[in-house]
Amino acid sequence: MTQGYKAETLALHAGWRADPTTGSVAPPIHQTTSYQFQDTGHAARLFALEELGNIYTRIGNPTCDILEQRIAALDGGAAALAVGSGQAASAFAIQNLASSGDNIVSGTDLYGGTFNLFANTLKSMGIETRFVDPADPQAFVNASDERTRAWYVETLPNPKLAVCPMADIAAAGRPMGIPLIVDNTAAPLIARPFDHGAAIIVYSATKYIGGHGTTIGGLIVDGGNFDWEANPQRTSPFCQLESGFGVGARDGDVLGHDLLQFLFQVCQQFGV
Repeated sequence: MTQGYKAETLALHAGWRADPTTGSVAPPIHQTTSYQFQDTGHAARLFALEELGNIYTRIGNPTCDILEQRIAALDGGAAALAVGSGQAASAFAIQNLASSGDNIVSGTDLYGGTFNLFANTLKSMGIETRFVDPADPQAFVNASDERTRAWYVETLPNPKLAVCPMADIAAAGRPMGIPLIVDNTAAPLIARPFDHGAAIIVYSATKYIGGHGTTIGGLIVDGGNFDWEANPQRTSPFCQLESGFGVGARDGDVLGHDLLQFLFQVCQQFGV
């Protein structure tokens, strides 16, 4: 449910209306690791990704799925994934596109933890990060080659808050088959990167979405607006399920409630 609804409605109802068995309006916390299959054929279809469903909470959980559907609906995206932290979101988004020998191009204005992730952690995995001025879209083009798998910027970079020309950067990358990943941690709901050509949005849900300093979490949102199959050489590791970066059911429930409170505050203060 995304068409024709205001943000308040999406935050409250996307991904959940009521439990079909109990009638419960509030989503339950599915505190489980495993799920029962209907039969061996059903299990085989799930593991072959021929059918959607719950397999193991490391891969997905019904409580977290509600949070994922709501953030995807609010951003106008196709789907989302809740993970253990904002750093996990950035790392997982890139590792699904790049492997050893590949590179990404990133703006220099970054949260310190992200800079360390790119300059050191990804480097140790064989993924090079080429840093450029985020105010210059042509710099992203000039730094790219046939092994460039993604470009990365922050909507409002921590700590300088210098807004980058997101739409121009995204437009420069599209003809090259390079997706733009945008960290929208500092401006959820207020900024809509998919409207400006971004292919992927990542969040540290710990910050404004969580808002209370109680829960670590991250989110990855696919805009559904990038043709991943057109450039298979750039997306060969795409959609790995084994890493186990997923957020737990209780944290997913807390962040889902925090998202509601944050959204209503933003709507009141900014008239979104």
